[in-house]
Amino acid sequence: MHRLARPRIAGPSFVLGIAVLAACSGSGGAGSGASIPGSPVSMNGNHRASRGSVGLGKILSTKDGGQVYGFDVDQNGTDGVLASAADTSKPGIYKVSVETFDQNTGAITKSFANFTGKKNSYGVDGIFAGDVGLVTHYIEPKGSIFAIRKYQTMNPVTSEQFTGKWTPPVADVDVQQGAENQSTSTSVLFAIELKDQDKPDLFVSNVAANTFSNVIHLDPNLFGGADGPRLGQYTAGNEAVIALSPDAGRVGGIPPVNVLIDLQTGKQTQFEGYNQGTFGAGSVNGMAVDPNIGVEATTTELNAQVEFYDVTKKTGIAAVQLPCTGNASQGNSGAGVTVDPVNKLFLVTDPFYCNGSQGSALVIYDEQGNLVETITGFTFAIAEPPVAINPSKRMGWAFGPKFSQLQQFFY
Repeated sequence: MHRLARPRIAGPSFVLGIAVLAACSGSGGAGSGASIPGSPVSMNGNHRASRGSVGLGKILSTKDGGQVYGFDVDQNGTDGVLASAADTSKPGIYKVSVETFDQNTGAITKSFANFTGKKNSYGVDGIFAGDVGLVTHYIEPKGSIFAIRKYQTMNPVTSEQFTGKWTPPVADVDVQQGAENQSTSTSVLFAIELKDQDKPDLFVSNVAANTFSNVIHLDPNLFGGADGPRLGQYTAGNEAVIALSPDAGRVGGIPPVNVLIDLQTGKQTQFEGYNQGTFGAGSVNGMAVDPNIGVEATTTELNAQVEFYDVTKKTGIAAVQLPCTGNASQGNSGAGVTVDPVNKLFLVTDPFYCNGSQGSALVIYDEQGNLVETITGFTFAIAEPPVAINPSKRMGWAFGPKFSQLQQFFY
């Protein structure tokens, strides 16, 4: 899922205060204690087959000039979709739309669901198997600031319109994350029950067919929002993988936990993660899982590290330091993680790369934790979500440089 954090209160302006540019972040110096080596820039020729030049490409700007509220690209095609919202001259009145785009050229191909007012707004949840887009439609009832959620589908995204609905079997839920999976019809989404103390649920669903094979109710004491659960999908094992910090990322706290959840039975198993550094690992900022072989990568808040695990063996592979950091460099910690299962790579968004001396960066590792390359020149937000990629093209899109823009890149 590729979007900045969203509140439950309706109105796009609430998110603007959250999405602060990384340039406003304070720098974090290297802490004491042993650090794990990482060079600022590295390129490994073993991962450069069938691709052209590496670096930044085109910049996409929304058609209506609004801020991007979620986006994704089809990993098997050329299309993408985003949601947009912009302030108007009238307080509390917004101009919103859903826009499709060409991921090769960055051109907006269509803008639809256009509305000016305060009743409607949208957020893209992701593209799933078969180029099926899922979009949250926020509807603000008259006299209330709390939005009702309806879920619209685009089957396919290239239809450039809403074609159906996705109706979770639990009422009044807010979809917070969808595991990255465009290969199989079995998708996993993490949601909270808005009218029942934000209890967390997993929906196992065929989004295109609007069917649900399982609803797994999770323990709010472990999977609550303060513990920062991050969702991935190990498709070959028919498991969801959730990484989280059981003590809400407390300084000097207990290790992060990786939880494996059987999508058929709901059975859970877990193992502890790395907890290195002067202050420990802290919160899990981002996570992704190779769906085919079960290699997981996480980023953690307090130690600026990237951790790699083998979920099939429930063990660690490596914990590596982001370039130019020490194990107490909280201000330079990584954020979103994206997996490229075709080229066996993990792409990590680093909002404040090398103390901001080169802007933001995309730091790319292989599945053993070796640094492959670093692409600089981005302008990321502090809590930058994972990038959206097309592995066959070795191309992707990220937020920025402005809130109304997306940045193309090649890796």
